[in-house]
Amino acid sequence: MIITGGDSSNDRPGLDLVAVLDVSGSMAGEKLAKVKTAMLFVIKKLSPIDRLSVVTFAGDARRLCPLRQITEDSQKFLENLVNGLNADGATNITAGLQTGLKIINDRNLSGGRSVGIMLMSDGEQNRGGDAAQVPVGKVPVHTFGFGVNHDPRVLKAIADNSIEGTFSDVQNTDNLSIAFSQCLAGLLTRVVEDLKLTVTPYEDESTIEQVIAGSYPQSKDDADGSVTVTFGGLYAKEVRKVMVDLLLPAVSKERGADVLDITLSYSFQGRPFYAPPVTLNVSRTRASADERERPEVRNEETRLLTAKMIKEARVMADGNKLDDARDKLVEAQNSLEDVDDESSPLIEMLRSELQQLLKLMKSQEIYEKQGRPFALSSETSHNRQRFAARGDIESLRLFATPRMDKYLEQAKSFDEDPSKPLPSVDEDVKEEIAANPLGPIAGALSFYIQSAIQSLQAIEKIINRGL
Repeated sequence: MIITGGDSSNDRPGLDLVAVLDVSGSMAGEKLAKVKTAMLFVIKKLSPIDRLSVVTFAGDARRLCPLRQITEDSQKFLENLVNGLNADGATNITAGLQTGLKIINDRNLSGGRSVGIMLMSDGEQNRGGDAAQVPVGKVPVHTFGFGVNHDPRVLKAIADNSIEGTFSDVQNTDNLSIAFSQCLAGLLTRVVEDLKLTVTPYEDESTIEQVIAGSYPQSKDDADGSVTVTFGGLYAKEVRKVMVDLLLPAVSKERGADVLDITLSYSFQGRPFYAPPVTLNVSRTRASADERERPEVRNEETRLLTAKMIKEARVMADGNKLDDARDKLVEAQNSLEDVDDESSPLIEMLRSELQQLLKLMKSQEIYEKQGRPFALSSETSHNRQRFAARGDIESLRLFATPRMDKYLEQAKSFDEDPSKPLPSVDEDVKEEIAANPLGPIAGALSFYIQSAIQSLQAIEKIINRGL
C-alpha cells in the first residue's frame, strides 16, 4: 500500500520548534560558527505563524528564550541570540532534551499547531544521566550527530523514542546547514497529523499474517483480526509504503471474494478526518496465477532486504566481526544486481548507500568513528521512511521530498554567503502553487484516493498466498 501526502499549501499549521544546541567545550571554534550559520538559516525560513525557542546545554541546560512568534523584530532578536553563543563545559544531553520537552509540553497555545525538536550534539554525554531513557511522548525529536566524536547510539535512541524522529549523521561539519534545512523542510510542510492505517481481514476469507511498516507502532484487535499502524505526521509528497501478507484459504471453484478492508484516519489543524474505506475484492481460482510482481512491490521488497542487511552488517561490526560485516554488504550489493529495474532511482540510491558504508568499514577504528553513525542513521531513515542526512547528502536522497530538494540548494547558497537574501517559506509555497495550481485543491483528495487505488494495485503480490 502506498500513502502519499498531498501538496503543501498556504493554510499549513503553525510550527512550534525548539532548537536544542550543544555548546560544550568541544564545540568551540569552527564548529560553533557552523551551528550559528545553520541556525540563522532556520530563523530566516520561519514565518509569522511559526514560533521558535532556543535551548543550549553544556554542564546544564538553559532556555535562552521561550517560544517566540517570528516577526521582523523577533527575528533580529533571535539572530543576535544565536550569534552570541559561546562554548564551554561538559555535555548534559539529558538536561537539554528535558528542557526542550518542557517548553513543548507547557504551551498554553497548542491547538492545531505542529511541533518539533531539533537536537544537535558533537560529543558523548558525560553529565546528567542517560538521555536515551528520557520519555518523549508524541513529540517528534530529530537528532543530529555533529562531527566524528558524537555518540550515535544515544542520539539514535532519542530519535527512536518518538514516533517520527530521525537521527542525522553530520560528520562533515560543513554540512550542518544542509542537514538542518532538510529537517526544517519537512516540519514546514506537514500536511496531516495523527495518521493511522487500519487493515481488516474478512472472516473465513483471509487472515493477516503480518504487516510490514518499519518501526511505526502497530496494534492488533484480536476480535476481528485487524491491525492498525500509527504513523503520526506526514510531510507534503512524503510516502509511506506498507506491505501486508495475507493467508487465503483454498477454494474449490472460481469466485470473487472480499479479503481486506482498508481505512485511513488523520487530523489537520486539530480536526479529524476519515477517508472513505476501501474493500479489496479478488478473483479466487483453484490454481495460483503465474503473475510477475509489480515493479513497485519488487523494489520495496528490495529496499526492505537491503535495510535488513545493513543492520545485520552493523551488528557484526559492533561485535568486531568486520570481515563478516563487509561480506554482508557485498552480498547486499550483489542482490541489487539481480533486480530487473536497475535504472530505478531507488535502486541507484541503495547502491550508493552500500558503497558509502563499505568505505567506512575499512578498519574497526574507521567503522567506530564513521561507519557506525552512518549505519544507525540509515536504520532510522529506512524504519521511518523519512529522510535523514548521512554521508554524501547530495547524492543519498532516500525519502527526500521536493521541498527538501529545494532547501538543499538554498542552504548551500546560504552557507556560501549568509548575507544574500533568502526566499521566505511563503515565497516557497507561492512558487510551488504557481508550478501546480491544482495541487492544494487536489492534495487532500489525492492523499486518500491515491492511497486506496495504489493499495489495490500493490497488494496483487499477496492474492495467491495460501492457495
